[in-house]
Amino acid sequence: MNQTLGKAVARRAAVLLATTSLVVLGSTGATHGQAEPTDDVLQLDPVVVSATRSIETTASIPGAVTVITRQDIEEQSQVTESLSEMLGQLVPGLATSSETNTIFGQTLRGRTVLVLIDGVPQNTNRDVSRDLTTINAAAVERIEVIRGATAIYGNGAAGGVINIITRKPDSDEPRFTTEFGGRTSLSNPDRDGLGGYIEQNIAGRQGRVDYLLNLSAETTGAFYDADGDRIPPELSQGDFSDTDEFNILGKTGFDVGDQRLEATVNYFDAEQNTDFVSDPSVNALPDGATKARALKGLALEDQPETRNLLLNLGYSHADVLGSRLHGQIYYRDYFTRFFPFDGRAFGIWNNIAQTRLESEAAGGRLNIETPVSMLDDEDLTVLWGVDYEHEVSEQPAAIFDPTAFDGSGGLIFEQTDDRTFVPPITHDSVGLFAQLEWALGGRWVLRTGLRHERIRAEVDDFVTLGQGNAIEGGSVDYSDTVYNAGAVFYATEAIDLYANFSQGFSLPDLGLGLRGAPTGFSIADSLLEPVKVDEYEVGVRGTWTAIQASLAGFYNESDLGVSSAGFTTTMVRAPERVYGVEATLDAQLSDQWQVGGTFTWTEGESDPDLDDDFTPLNGFRIPPVKVTSYVEYDPRPWWRNRLQLLYSGERDRAAEAGVGFGGQPVDDFAVVDLISAFDVGPGTLRLGVENLFNTQYHTPFSQLLRSGNNSSRLAAQGTVLSASYRFTW
Repeated sequence: MNQTLGKAVARRAAVLLATTSLVVLGSTGATHGQAEPTDDVLQLDPVVVSATRSIETTASIPGAVTVITRQDIEEQSQVTESLSEMLGQLVPGLATSSETNTIFGQTLRGRTVLVLIDGVPQNTNRDVSRDLTTINAAAVERIEVIRGATAIYGNGAAGGVINIITRKPDSDEPRFTTEFGGRTSLSNPDRDGLGGYIEQNIAGRQGRVDYLLNLSAETTGAFYDADGDRIPPELSQGDFSDTDEFNILGKTGFDVGDQRLEATVNYFDAEQNTDFVSDPSVNALPDGATKARALKGLALEDQPETRNLLLNLGYSHADVLGSRLHGQIYYRDYFTRFFPFDGRAFGIWNNIAQTRLESEAAGGRLNIETPVSMLDDEDLTVLWGVDYEHEVSEQPAAIFDPTAFDGSGGLIFEQTDDRTFVPPITHDSVGLFAQLEWALGGRWVLRTGLRHERIRAEVDDFVTLGQGNAIEGGSVDYSDTVYNAGAVFYATEAIDLYANFSQGFSLPDLGLGLRGAPTGFSIADSLLEPVKVDEYEVGVRGTWTAIQASLAGFYNESDLGVSSAGFTTTMVRAPERVYGVEATLDAQLSDQWQVGGTFTWTEGESDPDLDDDFTPLNGFRIPPVKVTSYVEYDPRPWWRNRLQLLYSGERDRAAEAGVGFGGQPVDDFAVVDLISAFDVGPGTLRLGVENLFNTQYHTPFSQLLRSGNNSSRLAAQGTVLSASYRFTW
């Protein structure tokens, strides 16, 4: 890389690192802290993201990237422990959170997203949309979000990638950090709304070995809306109220010269224990006419729960015949249980049933980065490798006595049977990829690549739950090749322009297609054909000493998209197109004042009748306009404050077009949070006020009536006060 390009990239990366406190990886390993802009490119080896499967700065990526740092996570944890809520606040292009434990409806650029933990996929072949409810925020170092379809990760990344990176030791000396705190509703300060949590982090290094142990436990109480009314549990997807959560992260690494071996284990468990249900009587009123109400008296032996065990072993070598190598093998054991659903009105259910997903996956990934040439005016590198995963999943269903249920008004669940909802599915996938990056002439970075994916799915014989159809199992093979090509142009040392074309590849939810299968159904049916997305993106980024800004526009399309059609049918396959604009702005006005925000506008249509007359996509696919903003004021070095706003706009295009499932009109709302931190004694006292002005509102997910009636129209939480104290010893 020549001096002109090197200085431009280094300066932008240095300013970004200085303003966001990102991790810097140099030749001697990991160091933490802030970097000052410098003209000496040899003094700085900046790293911003690794979700692209390579270590690089955002300035060299022809696409939109968002990095959430540990500092951001600690700050947002004062108003929410939910990763989906944090990302909804901080990431442009990502829909707002449902404020439940599902990401159904929280699309990225109108499409599904691939979630990774340290590069390990969290998505399952029976998509239950709980991919961000698999790890506690206390165990997370940073989160890297690639916004837009990407070819390099293969199956599942039609809308982008969210890579959750676990904590690392931040000191050579043994360091013990303790945090404890509590939360309470201020709109109804009842003791049932009290919650508390504790975290213990132990980390350090002894010679060539580093280690980390992070333990966290949390109890969440009842949720109350701004009117002081208890919010019932979300009956279709589940939520976090009355939930006990535990997470343990253990990590150790061993360094020998240019080589590193690292082992990680993370176990997450969240189990609800509530006496309440969503009162079914509100369903007699017109849809949207009232909010959901809590009804006490629930008798349910097995309540909603999510468990996730992740084992990961990674090996890296900085110089193997001139190439940098990184490989990993992993194992994942995942379990989640839903709340019972009265599906007697829907043919594919025809029962009162409680489903649970059981999934085991094992696989490996290998990345090799090879420099091809090092000339005076160019830097050519090839990134190549292979991925493999084997997954087995199934979704049984507990069946309940309808007489006991109806006689109790929907409170008593007496199990009578256990049956199959989605049969065991064995899923094997192999992906080969290669990507060429060429830094040319001091002002250009060109990138192109491809990935070839082969997937085999096998399904056992089974009988459908709702209609009793005997379905013959079998297998089906998929294969496809996707491509990407992009360029970055460094217009000045502060401004770069980029353009990118990338294809994404994903299979539709196999279980969604199987659970309502008619007699004679074949798994080779066209409903299960892959989704292949073409995305076009252009953007501009500016990084000055005190201002950072970006603007991106995108358009993506697929000949065979996929949308859920609710509980009466399986899915809709039709041509789709999605487009939008995203913008970010951050400004450091002085040592004391910082301001910034994001803007997201997304729209999309589909053509289910294949008549070139496109219909708006439903609200679970396309969110309303989203605007976020913040003001940070640090009056003293020991006192820091942040006031942040989330605005979600209106959207009625789907309603006006008569779209059924997810077609309800969505009203706008604005909610403000306050976060404050004080250095007190040996540690830091943090205070957070969620929904500062006690605004009564419903999230878009709630307004869209996921269950099809008012019992899922949950109001959002009113004002919630949080306090915590963290100290290191």
